[in-house]
Amino acid sequence: MAHRKSGGSTQLGRDSASKRLGVKLFAGQKVKPGSIIIRQRGTKFKPGKNVKRGADDTLYATKIGIVKFLTKRIKRFDAGLPAGRHGQRRVKIVEVVSPAPSL
Repeated sequence: MAHRKSGGSTQLGRDSASKRLGVKLFAGQKVKPGSIIIRQRGTKFKPGKNVKRGADDTLYATKIGIVKFLTKRIKRFDAGLPAGRHGQRRVKIVEVVSPAPSL
């Protein structure tokens, strides 16, 4: 007769599948319309010229061009907010610029 109770299965030890977020196309890379540039949750990066934001905050290109990242100062900055995510003085912008004509 066994002197130990049979081992039951654990209720812990699970993890969710990764969501594959992040920058997919970097500065200087060529894009076509509809190409996903960034997958994100929230608006860490904001859309600039020739870039649109999808329902899940994904940024994608609307025209053929080259990816460009900018950082701009916020003109109407509310200093009363805490210095966390909402108290940033700068905003990150993603643009698609038309490629320089080849000679």
